[in-house]
Amino acid sequence: MIYGYARVSTKGQDRYGNSLQDQMEKLQAAGCEKIFHDSFTGTKMERPEFSKLMELLRAGDVLVVTKLDRFARTAADGAKTVQALHDRGVEVHVLNMGRADNTPMGKLMVTMLLAFAEFERDMIVERTSTGKIIARANNPDWREGRKRLEVPMDIFQELYKQQQAGEITVEDARTRLGISRSSWYKLCREAA
Repeated sequence: MIYGYARVSTKGQDRYGNSLQDQMEKLQAAGCEKIFHDSFTGTKMERPEFSKLMELLRAGDVLVVTKLDRFARTAADGAKTVQALHDRGVEVHVLNMGRADNTPMGKLMVTMLLAFAEFERDMIVERTSTGKIIARANNPDWREGRKRLEVPMDIFQELYKQQQAGEITVEDARTRLGISRSSWYKLCREAA
């Protein structure tokens, strides 16, 4: 069976051809019969859907990913996982690289590409950290994280009453306010 795996670091990731939709379209075009996907950082090898996929893979199966950095971002864990799959008789196909075979050249390519992915991630972390330090130094009001959403409380209260009365759904209320489901429930807890 041909399995596909797609991963984004964040649910909103949509650049450089890494969105879930873009990856899934490429995996479907490559003939994947079943596709698993996660929204987890590539540095974590324990990802729910990835773990399910790893348990399903059997000798003769093919695992397809769009890019090697979707598979793993650390060279050591990625190389170990690819080798474990080869040992189980599972073929690994990376769409932007080709077959990650168990030859010396195949192992070299996997190791090099994973090393570059790990380097790229480390550079992103370093630039982000430097940016935060500069922001703290130049802006005394700077705070890490997202700014709190400004929700008109009178409108929220009215929608909350309607939702509690069963006149509208949570989805209707949060859509009108332009907030996420988790933000809606956080406001509800604060209102109670």
